[in-house]
Amino acid sequence: MLFLILSVICSVIVGVIFKIARYYQVSATQIVAFNYVFALVLCYLFFSPDLAVLDASSPWGIFISLGVLLPVVFLFLAASIKYMGIVKTDAAQRLSLIISILGAWLFFGEQFSALKLMALLFGFPALLLILNKPTENKENKWFYPALVLLGFGVIDLLFKQIALTSTVPFTTSLFVLFSISLVIMIVFNGCQLLFKKTKMDFKSIIFGGLVGIFNFGNILFYLKAHQAFAENPSTVFAGMNMGVIVIGSLVGIFIFKEKVTKLNITGLLLALIAIVFIVFSQLK
Repeated sequence: MLFLILSVICSVIVGVIFKIARYYQVSATQIVAFNYVFALVLCYLFFSPDLAVLDASSPWGIFISLGVLLPVVFLFLAASIKYMGIVKTDAAQRLSLIISILGAWLFFGEQFSALKLMALLFGFPALLLILNKPTENKENKWFYPALVLLGFGVIDLLFKQIALTSTVPFTTSLFVLFSISLVIMIVFNGCQLLFKKTKMDFKSIIFGGLVGIFNFGNILFYLKAHQAFAENPSTVFAGMNMGVIVIGSLVGIFIFKEKVTKLNITGLLLALIAIVFIVFSQLK
């Protein structure tokens, strides 16, 4: 249980770091780039990925797609936290499970049970209520958490595809993905420095390092939690998603004083119910 709690805490801390970085006006793109530098080093040290298993038959198309999507969705995550707050962003990220369910049904032939249908019936209105803000608020950029939801859902489906079609160990795949993502962010930041005349902010190394450490910690403890609960993976599945929504909401509301309405709170409760239905559908 300790590994699961640590994974939830690391996941929430990543959002907190992006929230704090906003006050220092640090470039999110530079933070994401340095995040992958630290994540790569930690991945190499802790997992010792075996790059010798990679060859022409490896799923490079999926690797490249994921390598591009990971930093792009990370930037959407940062923008969503900036404009919509941690509460709504964490909830949207966890509700990406809905996309995973639909994709598994459409592309992987998984059965669409009554429990999964109930999850969708609770999940969609939950999303609408969570993203609801007073109309006079000009900062209601709801499309950022919507892109977070869609992006993480697609990423999850691509990870499922890797698991189904490849003999490459997950830790090696992770190292390859971090490498591709780092290259993408180096090119992106290089273009900004050259053509938009943006300046290198050394504070981004600190924030990027912190994001990389806790993002990697989230993955490491999540994997260890699955090992600890090998015979009951739904415990990890439920604990992670409900834990992030609850703790992320508490941090956003009480520490950062994010404003939430009764409709938002209702949406969060519906999101938790949707995740419970998803868990029970996995048990069946």
